[in-house]
Amino acid sequence: MIFRKRVFVFLLLCLFSVSFAQSQQPGQQTPEEKRAKKPPTVKQPKPAVSKPAQGQAASSPGQIDEKLFGAMRWRQVGPFRGGRVLAVTGVPGEPNVFYFGAAAGGVWKSTDTGTNWQPIFDKQPIASIGAIAVAPSDHNIIYVGSGEACIRGNISYGNGVYKSVDAGKTWKNIGLKDTRHIGAVIVDPKNSNIAFVAALGHAYGPNEERGVFRTTDGGATWQKVLYKDSKTGAIDVIFDPNNSSTLFASLWAVYRTPWSLNSGGLGSGLYRSSDGGTTWTCLEGHGLPSGIMGRIGISVSGADSNKVYAMVESKEGG
Repeated sequence: MIFRKRVFVFLLLCLFSVSFAQSQQPGQQTPEEKRAKKPPTVKQPKPAVSKPAQGQAASSPGQIDEKLFGAMRWRQVGPFRGGRVLAVTGVPGEPNVFYFGAAAGGVWKSTDTGTNWQPIFDKQPIASIGAIAVAPSDHNIIYVGSGEACIRGNISYGNGVYKSVDAGKTWKNIGLKDTRHIGAVIVDPKNSNIAFVAALGHAYGPNEERGVFRTTDGGATWQKVLYKDSKTGAIDVIFDPNNSSTLFASLWAVYRTPWSLNSGGLGSGLYRSSDGGTTWTCLEGHGLPSGIMGRIGISVSGADSNKVYAMVESKEGG
């Protein structure tokens, strides 16, 4: 028994000796040597924070990083029986509610961000919709301009302006029945009784009920506030988002035949009003193209009312 213990101890000593010898081979270092030769840690200086130069505005703390929207993609939300669409609007403060007007399918409404759509205009005698607007001060009030104003070869006409006071449950025709094609409807942000209509008029011939119209009594009466001639209609009208007394409107000289579209004429132009639409001034020069113009689209910056954008159909510029 004693002999076995001595043999076991002898074997352990041999193994320890071999291991120690291997650890001392040339080119290898002990942990103590490695720590002794390890280079000292050098602290890196912190990067300097650049400050905006004098007179240069710093980035807004509320600015949204565009990378957050990198995965967003357009997708079809239907309804697949609605048809071609020119008029769409949301409702401020109600992110789930949307309306659209189809070129030949009436008005539709969604209350679940486009998951489901309901037709809400089927009982009316007309189905072509050119413009739609929800009153910002009262979301139950909706104005609809019937008759699409994108006058292609296969269009349908309208019969004036419709109004709903119960969020689209019921509708009433409130006039301008001979306008036929309406390009835009806008409602004053603070007064739902004040609305403007850009009426293009008959596509296939001249008529008088065209131009920019204004109501101050919710559609009971209408005044023609901007008019050129019986062959020129209005295609767009907008408020300055920061001042509803300032408006911009565009007139378009255009007519169709069964086989052609004749766009542009002396009547076309861009106009501005600073008194709530009572008087208008034609805007010329200062960067706007000269000569004959056609269709004009307009937009005013919500951040800076001095910035006005116009997309102009013309021979030069645009």
